[in-house]
Amino acid sequence: MKINILLPYKEKFDVNKASSVSITVKNNLLHTDFLSHIKIYGQNVENPLFKNNFEGIKYSIFSLKSRNMFLAHKMLKMISKESSEKQLIEIHNRPYLIEQIAKKSNFPITLFLHNDPQTMKGSKSVKDRQNILEKCEAVFCVSEFIKNKFLEGVSIKTEKVYVLYNGVDRKIKKFPTKKKEILFVGRLVAEKGVDLYVDVVENIAKNFPDWTFELIGSFRLGDNKNTDVFANNLIKKFKKISNQTKFHGFKNQEFIQKKMKTASIIVIPSVWAEPFGLVAAEAMSNGIGIIASNVGGIPEIVKANGVLIKDINKQKIEYALTDLMSDPSKRKNLQRKSWDNFNLSAKKSSEKLDFYREMISSRYFVDD
Repeated sequence: MKINILLPYKEKFDVNKASSVSITVKNNLLHTDFLSHIKIYGQNVENPLFKNNFEGIKYSIFSLKSRNMFLAHKMLKMISKESSEKQLIEIHNRPYLIEQIAKKSNFPITLFLHNDPQTMKGSKSVKDRQNILEKCEAVFCVSEFIKNKFLEGVSIKTEKVYVLYNGVDRKIKKFPTKKKEILFVGRLVAEKGVDLYVDVVENIAKNFPDWTFELIGSFRLGDNKNTDVFANNLIKKFKKISNQTKFHGFKNQEFIQKKMKTASIIVIPSVWAEPFGLVAAEAMSNGIGIIASNVGGIPEIVKANGVLIKDINKQKIEYALTDLMSDPSKRKNLQRKSWDNFNLSAKKSSEKLDFYREMISSRYFVDD
């Protein structure tokens, strides 16, 4: 059985530029039993992850198709030349492509939703989502929150919708030594609440002179071209606070894991409904004390193993952060809970996905 994975065109399946969808696909590839049968189709990149499994495609400026439609068309052309009659097509986060792909291919299709389907082209309406269930063998959602969003108003084939949490690899074998470091990791956009973090740091840094406050991220996923006014003003403000602040820009997973290993606390102050919370899962795998917004899929990840804040604002973050920084016993207890209760391993997620792939294959293809 051959498995064809279609990434959104904006995703960069690159060692140094991978963002959440690419990271999730990469993590699953690390443990799948189907590695030699998988091909990933995406935007051409300089340094691809799993380069033997990756098909980088350059967009033609002469194409009349959108970038995502162009990518899907190229994938279908390549698939049609394959001799294998047993193939699966896995589409990540682009529900509007399903209609065209289903018309041009007889292979079973699955959709992976990393965002709220009610905000995405091709899945906004109940009719759209019911059409997806007619065309797809399965729909995988990164959280119960996303599953509930997909099923809202839907009355048919609901058994095709599954929760498949994103898995991460725990890189370290024992609880690490922690330093007096606070982290924010994420895109520098208002919905991530990064401005709340910067304002809180501005207020409290002078009260904790032996602590450092760090900011990892950029306006656009995968690069450091911060062309956005909001992001640029925020970076300038953060750098000016004191010599305790460190701005790192967009960094690869290796760098982020290194920082998470030593960080004591991470702040995840999202003001929008996060679909999953990959940063929270990575933080737990490194035993970091978590302060996070109680929205979207984040509570499913953190549960009782961090400080979850409803209706998040600067005052609430400042109180929670000051409390943990001032109380080593409370801080260490939270770090231990984070470490001990981490259970979203990439291996577990990959094994579950392989099980679903086998199930779909056995249901769809009849052995000779």
